[in-house]
Amino acid sequence: MSGSKILELQQIRREFVMGTEIVRALKGVSFDVFSGEFVTIMGSSGSGKTTLLNILGCLDKPTGGDYLLDGVNVSQLSRNELARLRNHKIGFVFQAYNLLPRTSALENVELPLFYNPELTTRERRERAMGALASVKLVDREDHTPSQLSGGQQQRVAIARALVNQPVMILADEATGNLDTRTSYEIMALMQELNQQEGKTIIFVTHEPDIAAFSSRTVTLRDGKVVKDSKNENVRSAKEALAALPPADDY
Repeated sequence: MSGSKILELQQIRREFVMGTEIVRALKGVSFDVFSGEFVTIMGSSGSGKTTLLNILGCLDKPTGGDYLLDGVNVSQLSRNELARLRNHKIGFVFQAYNLLPRTSALENVELPLFYNPELTTRERRERAMGALASVKLVDREDHTPSQLSGGQQQRVAIARALVNQPVMILADEATGNLDTRTSYEIMALMQELNQQEGKTIIFVTHEPDIAAFSSRTVTLRDGKVVKDSKNENVRSAKEALAALPPADDY
């Protein structure tokens, strides 16, 4: 284990009332994540992984059980406190990138910093440029999303997730819209952020080949953890990328 506990889940339950029925989406999920881990959460649709992601991301609260994020018990927070915690502690990366369309890459990355009143305009810009540098996109700072490829847009989204220096990056099917080569490029970047910068990453996916790039996989089925296994042979995304046949140029 690398360091301190970043996440602690104890018997997390989440129930929804649908008409006259109670849907039990999570039925007592428990696991911890330590600082510097790269964990994938796997499960097919209906396994509860989206519900779990929403709870991990402080977008929703559990019906029962305790969730501690960096030592803070999320279950006891108000909506405003949840939003503050989310903005300071979590960097989100979504499948659909969620970038503002008519806004440059740099401005998209700066966005989360506008909620931080202590930063000056110059500090905001410096931090955003630093985040773009860590995803190797400094030369695209003034491009809008429509001028960027899918992989580049996802990198802007990763830079936006990094800019607040969160305790963890939470990625939801972040390679879901990308072809194999670009997926591996994004996973190579994730591995670099994890291995060289020590970022804690939780990556939700349903693709086993993506999970092979992480150091641990938690598998959900029917709202329960059915497997939690260390990955003894972590695949290198860089090597996987190099082993792909050359791209077809039409």
